[in-house]
Amino acid sequence: MKVAFVGKGGSGKTTLAALFTSYLSGSGHPVLAIDADINQHLAVAIGASEQQAAELPTLGDHLPLIKEHLRGDNPRISGPEAMIKTTPPGRGSRLLTPFADNPISAACFREVNGIRLAVTGRFAEDDLGVSCYHSKVGAAELLLNHLVDGQGEYVVLDMTAGADAFASGLFTRFDVTFLVCEPTVRSVGVYRQYAEYARDFGVRLVVIGNKVTDAEDVDFLRAEVGEHLLGWLVSSAHVRAAERGRSRPIGELEPHNLDTLGRMLAEVDSVTRDWARYQAQAVEFHLRNARAWGNARTGEDLAAQVDPDFVPALTPTS
Repeated sequence: MKVAFVGKGGSGKTTLAALFTSYLSGSGHPVLAIDADINQHLAVAIGASEQQAAELPTLGDHLPLIKEHLRGDNPRISGPEAMIKTTPPGRGSRLLTPFADNPISAACFREVNGIRLAVTGRFAEDDLGVSCYHSKVGAAELLLNHLVDGQGEYVVLDMTAGADAFASGLFTRFDVTFLVCEPTVRSVGVYRQYAEYARDFGVRLVVIGNKVTDAEDVDFLRAEVGEHLLGWLVSSAHVRAAERGRSRPIGELEPHNLDTLGRMLAEVDSVTRDWARYQAQAVEFHLRNARAWGNARTGEDLAAQVDPDFVPALTPTS
């Protein structure tokens, strides 16, 4: 299953992504975590030191390798330079599984506290003032389009804050999107914006309250987000310790918060993916991007990259 964490900046989105990832790993589930936030903090949140996090390889720096490997011998793609972030897989493409060994995993994935981790990469000095962060996230989107996760495998993304995810088709790549919401008007405003944008694309949006201190906070969230509210996290000494760089075993999390993580996992496990629909959405956003900028940038009609009737789950390779 593919899971995303979104929310207002400062809402605790990365904290929740790290807790859920650690909960999965601590429960014996294989999990691939991907940090696709403009602020790269997920590695530290799951237990890496600041130095270890700074030394991690990035997906953005290995984009040529990612394109070359995923292209495979797909005859519809003239070369890796013709691949854009939305290029969908087709016959001949290499489809990855989250935990197989391949050139991309060797170059870009590392283990942190038993969790397989990939990071998109921070802004470099040369990027400032000239690049959009979505140029970094594009590597993650291309990867997800070609990633075939199997039964009992989990892929968790920490996304950019607010509605930035809607700048690409990345927001459609998930079985469940957890929106982390504080009991504040501003945080609820981000929820409403996200829910409005996502409504027409069948996004399964679930709200998790955070920084809840009392029953009044819970009542506020229930009144504002209604049935989308699955659960909430209360004030946590465990989380505060982690934010000070002293991570603790996930089993030591407060009982109420552990229960919320369990409910989140049950929600994810209740979903069955429609692979044909998943591919159709990838194709839809690829055609949008091709018309908007991709054709002009590559000098090709990128609509020709679409392989009709191809469904990736039926032909997994690595």
